[in-house]
Amino acid sequence: MMNEAKERPDTPCVAVCSTTFDDVCRGCGRTVAEVADWVFMNQEQKEIVWSRILAQGYPRRNR
Repeated sequence: MMNEAKERPDTPCVAVCSTTFDDVCRGCGRTVAEVADWVFMNQEQKEIVWSRILAQGYPRRNR
């Protein structure tokens, strides 16, 4: 699992930012708070977010 983390970009952002209808970005799948706090998260916290958003089918580039 650690190899997967090293192969990923530092952020799930795909520059498709939209939280119009809820507080989850339709591009990366992170909450507004996760996006705002991302640069302050340690690697373990980021891995928790990555695991959740990947399981939910994010990041999405064309949605």
